[in-house]
Amino acid sequence: MKTSHVQIGKNESVREAVRKGYAQIARKGGSCCGPSQSCCGGDRAQGIAKAVGYSDAELATLPEGANMGLSCGNPTALAALRVGEVVLDLGSGGGFDVFLAAQKVGAKGRAIGIDMTPEMLSKARGNIAAFRKRTGLDNVEFRLGEIEHLPVANASVDVIISNCVINLSPDKPQVWREMARVLKPGGRVAVSDLALLKPLPPGILESVTALVGCIAGAALVDETRAMAQEAGFVNIDLVSKAGYVDMAEWHDPLYHGVKDQLPSGAKMSDYVTSLYVTAQK
Repeated sequence: MKTSHVQIGKNESVREAVRKGYAQIARKGGSCCGPSQSCCGGDRAQGIAKAVGYSDAELATLPEGANMGLSCGNPTALAALRVGEVVLDLGSGGGFDVFLAAQKVGAKGRAIGIDMTPEMLSKARGNIAAFRKRTGLDNVEFRLGEIEHLPVANASVDVIISNCVINLSPDKPQVWREMARVLKPGGRVAVSDLALLKPLPPGILESVTALVGCIAGAALVDETRAMAQEAGFVNIDLVSKAGYVDMAEWHDPLYHGVKDQLPSGAKMSDYVTSLYVTAQK
C-alpha cells in the first residue's frame, strides 16, 4: 500500500513535534511524561527507575545524567541479556538502557543506541568516556536515526530493547517491520511501552503535549499484538503493568492536565497502561 503525500507530511509533523519536545528535555530536564523539570529530575528519576524494576546496584554504575526519568519499564531485565550478544535500543535518549545492556553483554558483546534527536545523541555520547572509566568497557555506540528507518544492517542484531518510545512513532507498523529486518533469525524483542486499554477522548489525541508525553500516540494493546504478528514475530507475550501510570499521574503536571479532559471520575490508568512486550523473530 502506497503512503499518501498527506500522510507523509502528517508523519513528519509528528516526528518534528517529538524531536522538539525531547530536545527540550535533553537541554533542560524532564521526563517521558513531558518537559517538566519538577517531574522526574534527580531523585525522582531514581525513584521512577527503582519503581519499574531497576536495582540500586544497576543505577550506581551509570554515568551522571544518563537516567533522565524516561522509563516506563525495565526492558534490559525483560530481555534476559547474555554475554556476547549485540543489543539495539530504539530511542536511546541519554543512554540509560544502552549503558546497562553493555554491562550485561560484556566486552565480547555490543550495545547500540538509536535516537533521532541530536541533543539526546550528544548527551549520550558525552557519557561514553565516564562509562569507560567506570566499567572498563568499550562496547557502546550511539547512532542518529529514526526507528522507522534504522541505520542498522539486516540480520545483525541479537536483541532489540526499547523503553517508552515506540508509542511516539507515527508509523508503528513500520517500526515492527524494521525490528524484524535487523534481527538475526531467532532474535528477540523486549519492549516496555505505553499502550491504551481503550481509546482516548478526541481532545487528548489532538494535544501535542500529550503526544510528547507518550500518551496521545499510544496504540491499543490488541493493535500492538497485531503489528508484531504482521511483521512476522512469534511467541508474542504482552503483560500490562498499570502501576506505572498511577505513579506518573501522581507526580507529573502533564498527567493532571490530561486527566482534566477525561470523563468525570475516570483515572488515567483506566485508559493507559505500561505494557511489557516480548517476541521472537
